[in-house]
Amino acid sequence: MIRIILFLLLIALAAAGAAWLADQPGDLVLNWGGLRLTSKQPIYLLGLVIVIAMVAGVILRGLWKIPGHIRRGRRERRHARGRHAITQGLLAIGHGDSAGARAHAEVARRHAGGDPLALLLHAQSAQLDGDRDGAQRAFRAMAERADTRLLGLRGLFIEAQRADDPVAAVMIAEEALKMSPSSSWASHAVLGFCCAKGDWAGALSIIDNNQSAGLIDKATYRRQRGVLLTARALEFETVDRDLSRSSAMEALKLAPTLIPAAVLAAKFESEAHQVRRAMRIVETAWLAQPHPDLADAYSHVRLGDAARQRLVRVETLAAKTPGHIEGALAIARAAIDAAEFAKRARRWSRSRQRRRNGSRC
Repeated sequence: MIRIILFLLLIALAAAGAAWLADQPGDLVLNWGGLRLTSKQPIYLLGLVIVIAMVAGVILRGLWKIPGHIRRGRRERRHARGRHAITQGLLAIGHGDSAGARAHAEVARRHAGGDPLALLLHAQSAQLDGDRDGAQRAFRAMAERADTRLLGLRGLFIEAQRADDPVAAVMIAEEALKMSPSSSWASHAVLGFCCAKGDWAGALSIIDNNQSAGLIDKATYRRQRGVLLTARALEFETVDRDLSRSSAMEALKLAPTLIPAAVLAAKFESEAHQVRRAMRIVETAWLAQPHPDLADAYSHVRLGDAARQRLVRVETLAAKTPGHIEGALAIARAAIDAAEFAKRARRWSRSRQRRRNGSRC
């Protein structure tokens, strides 16, 4: 506003001066060599005034900019000192110098208080000193800024965990997840909370978001989703059989070698009198990883069979992975149930002897 007023005053003075010069009489003659120039005095003086005004304008413009240059130089020096303090403070935190980090954080606060790294230095120096209140204040200030909000929430989440406040930690993680679905730490925290309270729909939604955001690959996604579906199926096995069955079957499609899913799915197929399908489910998982639960599910795949029939079936399953210890143990357990003690003991001894001879060779 002041500059506009000064500009208008200069224009008014220039106009008044031009009018005064135009009213003055007289001529001006310039002789130089063979050149003779004649001009009215007012016109000459007007030209002279214009030249002087241009020179004065350049000088005044330079003088006008001097305060701005001074302020900018002072600001740059403060910024440089603040950046140097931030760098030295972070280095001090790196090698555990809490006193040095605190001193540099104070310098950075004075010279670069609005810098996000200055806030981070202040928070980390407080953490290094064990000042939880100071660290929370610093992280809360970061969470109130748009450019450091996620970093501030991360710090507040860590402080809530250190204070053994899981409710506050989960609330902070949920807020961070809403702000940034690709935040891995927030996703992991909320996923764990959903699993702990049995919120399988919420957990499955988070897994889907993780896969969409590229946090996990397709194989990991299928495995994790299969695990969650199996957990839901096991929880609702006696409450909602339809939901349990559909969850188990979907889990089996995603992770055919997941042992709990295979066992539960085989159980549902056996109850539906789909014996061959149940056997194929168990065999697929057994070939990937022999397990006692798989052997037990295989032996009971046909409801109402006698102990000797279950023994024969277990022998068939164990033959698919010859020499594996789980197969031999499964046969031993089935033999005990069938009261085939001597026969199975001799077979167990021969099996152990063959393994010993093989190891000696």
